Amino acid sequence: MPAYNKLVRDYIPQIIEQSGKKYTTSNLTIDEYKKELKKKAEEEWSEYKEAKTEHEAVEELADLLEVVYALAALNGATPQQLEHVRQQKADEKGGFNERVFLVEVEDQ
Repeated sequence: MPAYNKLVRDYIPQIIEQSGKKYTTSNLTIDEYKKELKKKAEEEWSEYKEAKTEHEAVEELADLLEVVYALAALNGATPQQLEHVRQQKADEKGGFNERVFLVEVEDQ
């Protein structure tokens, strides 16, 4: 039986069971959960960087967003609150739509 030892989405055990396979799971403590979510974010980011098509890229970004929402919840924020903070920062500093690449700033 292959060992995965990683955080998976909530319905994965049921999907495995429906395929006729057996599985073993455990529930994480909050500290373990936070650590595993951070690892999952790195995994999803890597998968995004390796995406070959726009469709794959969007799928991986959606997975990454799900992880971000879970991390936000651990930090006491809802997706709506997270979006509010994102919008505030965009209003104050802008977004990344203009593709501005800062080369250098002269020291005085």
